[in-house]
Amino acid sequence: MKIYFTDFFNISTDTLENYGAFNLSLINDLPLFIDPFLLFGSKKPEYLELHKSILAYLTFLKSKSEAGITDISQIKSWYLFPEVKQNWFGYSKVGNGGSGLGEKFGRAMSSSMHIVFDDLGKERITQSSHLEKAGLFEIGVGKDNISDFTTNLTKDFLLSYTEKFAIANIDQKQLRVVMVDKVYFDYELERWMPKEFTLPFIFNDYVLLTPRDILTKDDNWINCNDLRGDFRRICNSIPNDQLRNEILNYFQKTLPKPQKNKKNTQKEITLAIQQTIRNFPEIIKWYIKQKEGNKEGAKNISKQRVEEVETMFILQISKFVETLIKQTEFYKINPNTSFDEALKRVNFLKQVIENNDGYRLFYIDHQPIKREEDLQIIYRLTWYASDFDVNREPNNGRGPVDYAVSKGSNDKTLIEFKLASNSKLKQNLAKQVEIYEQANKTQNSIKVILYFDNSEFRKVTKTLKELKLDNKPNIILIDAGRKTSASNVK
Repeated sequence: MKIYFTDFFNISTDTLENYGAFNLSLINDLPLFIDPFLLFGSKKPEYLELHKSILAYLTFLKSKSEAGITDISQIKSWYLFPEVKQNWFGYSKVGNGGSGLGEKFGRAMSSSMHIVFDDLGKERITQSSHLEKAGLFEIGVGKDNISDFTTNLTKDFLLSYTEKFAIANIDQKQLRVVMVDKVYFDYELERWMPKEFTLPFIFNDYVLLTPRDILTKDDNWINCNDLRGDFRRICNSIPNDQLRNEILNYFQKTLPKPQKNKKNTQKEITLAIQQTIRNFPEIIKWYIKQKEGNKEGAKNISKQRVEEVETMFILQISKFVETLIKQTEFYKINPNTSFDEALKRVNFLKQVIENNDGYRLFYIDHQPIKREEDLQIIYRLTWYASDFDVNREPNNGRGPVDYAVSKGSNDKTLIEFKLASNSKLKQNLAKQVEIYEQANKTQNSIKVILYFDNSEFRKVTKTLKELKLDNKPNIILIDAGRKTSASNVK
């Protein structure tokens, strides 16, 4: 069974853990990314230097932006980077591919540098500037862009970090000398330069290790959701009475007057917050100041999130796959068609989850995992030994399917893996499958619906009856509810 870095390169998990690196999957991206705040908030000199190097590059970009960048070749040279897929992090449902930083990101950043980083190097309110600020302004820069940019700006460190471990712990036969593009920036030549490294090599590419203590999941410590969710408290913390009153007064006037006996909707409140921030960008600086004051909180939350990913995608998946190997013929299936393969595997999963304690896979600290993205990654990791292609279909303009299992161009089956708690489940069951089938030129599809309690089961069965789908063999319900041990029944 080979799923993780330690499996493929024949090293112990303790060796990797003692080095401080995360044991990544080489089957599928895991939902983690580098949070640049963890570099800023660290006491390690090498991390603090990394944060300084990011700010140095932002300073260079700002100077060029102020001078006026009109040449698209300069934007491409300074802003455009491929996704660093070799670290196997991100939200790809299949493999480790991603889009990277394109021209849209480059133009958005270049044209907004003077707004986003107006006080770069001259901060009066915050301790430092932060790359994540770009994600707080409505300029078309999102969390994924910040993640990709951070990884590229720290690539030299990650490559050296990996090389040091690889030379000391991995068989030379599994290493290769690689010339890597865009590793460090030469400020005299004003261009990104390549550099040579000795790295772990597999699947015709090198692999990058990342320290656990700079990783997080879901959101950066500095993020839009917190800024908007804590908006009033942030405003009330501003010590300048006049500015604070002006901000709150503007916010109240921007809110539309609600109808009688009703409150403003969340959408109305969010729009008013966004409008207020556009007119008073100082709010962002006071928000960041609060975040800077809780460095330990950032470290603790990121540590907890990384441990959750390890529990879910490494420890529990390993046990789950071991159960599949020992107690079923999940990895010995060799049917004639992709539909048979996919359906039999889904039914094996159903059996293990419902009857062989496989339900434990979907719980952390006794709480169910109710994120479809996570469940889809879990499902993909169980397919590591298949001869069939398991891929996420491209978006055909009608929305992407979760997976397409195929063998050749004429044998394709679509799989949707959904939660019963999904509010759009009925709509999805009623229309999307047929649309997907037409768009992907196949008549084979399977719906897998995971439910966690009786109320969810009743909801799903009622929906299926209303849609006259309750007897369809390609719709599989899986009970992931916690099971009571027979020894505890009195």
